Amino acid sequence: MASSAAAPRRLVMGTGGPMGRTGFAWAVFEWARNPYYILIVIYIFAPYFARDIIGADLLASGSLDGMSPEAARATANAQGQATIASVTKWAGMIAALTAPFLGAALDRGGRLKPILAITLGSITLCSALLWFAMPGGQGLPVPAIMALLVIAYVSYTYSEVTHNAMLSVAGAPRSLSMISGLGLGLGNLAATLIFVCLVMFFVLPSMIGWPFAEPQFGIDIASFEHMRIAGPICAVWLACFSIPFFLNAQDPGQKGAGWREAFVEGARSVIRTFREASHYRELMKFLVARMFYADAMAALLALGAVYVALFLGWGFLEMLCYAIFASACAFGGGLLGGWLDVRIGVKRALIVEIVAMVMAQVSQLSITRDSLFFGLVENRQVWDGLVFKTLSDLTFLGLISVVAIAATASISSSRTMLVTLAPEGRSGEFFGLYAIAGTITVWMGPLLVEYFTLWFNDQRIGMGSIAILFAIGLTALFFVRMPARS
Repeated sequence: MASSAAAPRRLVMGTGGPMGRTGFAWAVFEWARNPYYILIVIYIFAPYFARDIIGADLLASGSLDGMSPEAARATANAQGQATIASVTKWAGMIAALTAPFLGAALDRGGRLKPILAITLGSITLCSALLWFAMPGGQGLPVPAIMALLVIAYVSYTYSEVTHNAMLSVAGAPRSLSMISGLGLGLGNLAATLIFVCLVMFFVLPSMIGWPFAEPQFGIDIASFEHMRIAGPICAVWLACFSIPFFLNAQDPGQKGAGWREAFVEGARSVIRTFREASHYRELMKFLVARMFYADAMAALLALGAVYVALFLGWGFLEMLCYAIFASACAFGGGLLGGWLDVRIGVKRALIVEIVAMVMAQVSQLSITRDSLFFGLVENRQVWDGLVFKTLSDLTFLGLISVVAIAATASISSSRTMLVTLAPEGRSGEFFGLYAIAGTITVWMGPLLVEYFTLWFNDQRIGMGSIAILFAIGLTALFFVRMPARS
């Protein structure tokens, strides 16, 4: 307690709303940063790295020549997926073991913006270098690409913890839900705009010669430049659009405060927090609940794209359109999360959002190439366009909107619930524990899908196993008691 009393006074509460100077500056940070995660980690670069570098190089090496073409392709795909899983595993472990100590130090140290400048600079550099990730060993070697992805992933997590620690001073307490939701909405809107540009400037010209006769800016589709360009685009986007944040965001840190002492005392505080968990019983119950439902949501989002590509046979253009549609819907989800928090309370909002994801997932699993709703409706062709030609395709796409909206809203509501439950002035420390709750069990969802798929030899049952984690998280959430204060 003595060290806390001697620490410089810190700002613990802000003023204004989501469109105020500091609130909008906090939100615009996600407009700048989130496209990296959406384009690189989920939709574009990670599948390219797994399929067209790891898988293709393995096939070209000749080590699978004794297999049938189908078996060789399956083995190459498995190796690609395993490589991406390895990157995620190592990055998640590093982040989980260090993020809470960073978060605790943020509550006690100096200015937070310099920390963010370092982490964003790391993401920007790593993202730009992904342009040199080419098949056949022409560019960066595979270990170097994996190292870039790990460094960027860990930096992204650190930036998230630091940025979240600034939420409490971004605006008035009653406005934090809307500010949080606006940030998520802007992040997904930015990714949507980039996706649309990739389609219009590169993909459609190469396929149908529209709206341009050929891909623009000299992009060579055969060399996968339309996928590799995602890295430099995210780097430039992040560098440019983070400027308004640094100019206008409210920094709760105290100028001149020592970081060495902050990290030492922060580490002690994290250990005390674990030892004295009973003093924060409701917050700990929430973090346990989030550990399960967030892992289920992460598995649903990460593996859902793979599932639909294999099960319904969606191609590259369909998957890119899927990404655009999901990102656009997620923009609305961020705003909906903030609105629901205010209208019905953050806990009820979170329950509604999780239930919506489970219902949408069950409906998705009822769809095949032949029928919908477990055979009740026969599939048929609806139109003769470029993408989504059948009733199954269109229905699945519609359900993706529910998942995207509910998932993004749940992220916004979860952050607001953490701020609501955390002791005043210690949100950074608990956002570190919040990061652990979202990463330490990241293996559970993929593990369940893998084993259930193998046990039943059925993709749908494998994906359905994710509902187990949703059920555990939802049950734990019901037992969290919210404080009387707003």
